[in-house]
Amino acid sequence: QVQLVESGGGLVQPGGSLRLSCAASGSIFSIDAMGWYRQAPGNQRELVALIISGVSANYADSVKGRFTISRDNGKNTVYLQMNSLKPEDTAVYYCYGRITDVPTMRPRDYWGQGTQVTVSS
Repeated sequence: QVQLVESGGGLVQPGGSLRLSCAASGSIFSIDAMGWYRQAPGNQRELVALIISGVSANYADSVKGRFTISRDNGKNTVYLQMNSLKPEDTAVYYCYGRITDVPTMRPRDYWGQGTQVTVSS
């Protein structure tokens, strides 16, 4: 079993910063990609940022220049540094991992439970 556990959400004023963390644990053979999606009420879940093969990073246009994704391969952890937050960044943020687990040796999509980020004055 593989689990993704997020932390770091909360309430912040516009212009403020938050840092999200997500740790993958369990019978992990390899991690092909890790990143973050978000879903605001009434909206579909959308990609925020993704690290592929621990090297290349992709960002949604709406967060480029404000958010930075990074990964600690030794800890199987991915971080999302969010700066210059706007009210429209308010959403539940979900950690995502494309992970090959030891029992099956097949890549699968895993999701965290989600953490609320609220940007409001």
